[in-house]
Amino acid sequence: MNTTIDSLTLDVPDVDAARSFYTQAFDLGDRLRFRTADAETSGFRGYTLSLVVSQPANVHALVDAAVTAGARVISPVSKSLWGVGGTIQAPDGAIWKVATSAKKDTAPPSRTIDEMILLLGAKDVVASKSFYADRGVAVAKSFGRSYVQFDTGASPIGLGLYRYASLAKDAGVPAAGSGSHRLTVHGTLGTAVDPDGFVWAPVTVTA
Repeated sequence: MNTTIDSLTLDVPDVDAARSFYTQAFDLGDRLRFRTADAETSGFRGYTLSLVVSQPANVHALVDAAVTAGARVISPVSKSLWGVGGTIQAPDGAIWKVATSAKKDTAPPSRTIDEMILLLGAKDVVASKSFYADRGVAVAKSFGRSYVQFDTGASPIGLGLYRYASLAKDAGVPAAGSGSHRLTVHGTLGTAVDPDGFVWAPVTVTA
């Protein structure tokens, strides 16, 4: 099946502050929800969120908006062999990567987002892949013990697995971390907890 992710709930210290930040930074609408929670957590939370855009100017526009709204820069926007990207940390602690495979701009800057992708850090990619496959989640691409991209169809949020240490390195943060992920994934998988402790819940209409 194509597993659809309807939305994500982030556990944050202040719901109003989080909603204000994300509206100013990315304006993701109903794809993000917030819940006040005091769960213990430290260091890397084991996941990253990526925003894929069409050109470098859009990367700059989104990263600049996030920083203006209060984000911390982890990796400044820069060019690489694969394209252009930058990484920031939101005030609530979530790590966001904004990137494009394009090397040149072809239109005026905008904050239009083409894709939003949740990457889960897996201690054992093969075991985590099996967990999802056993529940009918289709695999789009798989690279051994390193990376898996799932087929989420027309879902507003894509899903992938990345080796935990590699995901932390890609995010530009130390791999050490413990406690709550401070994340709930709402989708057609229903109620479940994967091998790395990521919590899934049914689609919710609660704001």
